[in-house]
Amino acid sequence: MKCKVEAILDKEFEPLSLKIKEMKERTKDKGQDIVIAVERSNNLVYSYKTRILEPGIDDELNYNFVSRLAKTLLWVAGGFKIIISGSREIYEKIKEDYKIGGVREFDTTFMEGVYERKFEVVYMDLKDAPETSKTSVSVGRHLEGNRIGFDAGGSDRKVSAVKDGESIYSEEVIWAPKLNSDPKYHFDEIYQAFKTAAEKLGRVDAIGVSTAGVCIDNKIMVASLFIKVSKEDFDKYVKTIYLDAARKLSQELGYDIPIQVANDGDVTALAGAMNLNVNSLLGIAMGTSEAGGYIDEHGNITGYLNELAFVPVDFNKNAMVDEWSGDYGCGVKYFSQDAVIKLAPAAGIKLEKTLTPAEKLKVVQDLLKENNQDAKKIYETIGVYLGYGVAYYHEFYNLDHVLLMGRVTSGMGGDIIAEKAREVLEKEFPELNIQIHIPDESSRRVGQSVAAASLPEVE
Repeated sequence: MKCKVEAILDKEFEPLSLKIKEMKERTKDKGQDIVIAVERSNNLVYSYKTRILEPGIDDELNYNFVSRLAKTLLWVAGGFKIIISGSREIYEKIKEDYKIGGVREFDTTFMEGVYERKFEVVYMDLKDAPETSKTSVSVGRHLEGNRIGFDAGGSDRKVSAVKDGESIYSEEVIWAPKLNSDPKYHFDEIYQAFKTAAEKLGRVDAIGVSTAGVCIDNKIMVASLFIKVSKEDFDKYVKTIYLDAARKLSQELGYDIPIQVANDGDVTALAGAMNLNVNSLLGIAMGTSEAGGYIDEHGNITGYLNELAFVPVDFNKNAMVDEWSGDYGCGVKYFSQDAVIKLAPAAGIKLEKTLTPAEKLKVVQDLLKENNQDAKKIYETIGVYLGYGVAYYHEFYNLDHVLLMGRVTSGMGGDIIAEKAREVLEKEFPELNIQIHIPDESSRRVGQSVAAASLPEVE
């Protein structure tokens, strides 16, 4: 199926959103039912039902299609188990992919680290295929009382003392979590931030934490913030570091303080949803990598991983491979500074090899400020990626709004990306009616640490 809006610098781009549209068209009268599901903690399941071509027509297409969907579900919702129903042949191939030594070994070992469970791929008959668990966590927008909001960034840590929704004190402190191997350094910095805010409040009713990494039950399972910490120390001290800091403050003050820890992508999405006064919002941060956060139709956080960097958006097997996961066509190469760098040669822009990725991005941004038409083509192409990518994300999220953030979207570039994405959605997917937002300073009434403070619900 041909794109109605062309990715001018990437003629081979095959949007997965169009592949789904094409498969639905080809199987509407005759096809094979298949269900792909992933299971995560607490028996929670995300299930996706679709149809593929009947066996023998194009078995390779069927396998590749289901393979991309299974990978997507895994990184959208998270899980330690993939369940395939409807095709034993495809199940056998995907099981082979996710074994140690298979092409998806990275995904397997990552998920085993997150969920502390052996990863498995299983088959179920269609009649036994699981349904999606109807659950989300009511987290955030609780502004009553005296609250501490903590935002753990890679270069600075922010804390706010919040009284009935108003920040009465905030501070930003430079720290270097990615350079320190001693978990005591991290604990002391976190605890000091908590204590500083507590002194401004008197009584503390709740603590909310926004942190990079994967959070499960208020524990940190994977996080680049603590990259220098040994695995032994990570397991012993870091997983519960925020809970331990809150426990120490509780002991010092003489009463229990509830705490809620959430991924910074989800908290950013929450802040955006609070500012825009909307729900069903996906936040996409285009920076060093691609990060995501999601607020559902009820205004809740879902507990999904939302690791969009590893979610495929391009069906083209010749698409650029992500160096970390070893997979092709994944979001990090389409919605981050990597996308700008990838497209520069096609635009005729030479970037010196000695420059860092951030410096290469700045070169292109400076050219765009000068109205360089080649630089503009880069951002237009990313906008086309985004329009089709958002339509693909809509298959897995209930989406009405998308909030764009990150250094790639700063300045003129963000406006070009958003404009082109809106064009794609209007021409190719008019039924979706998804609004794309770029926040300006005047609309940011709720900051990250204040949104974090609103996380815990206090009885």
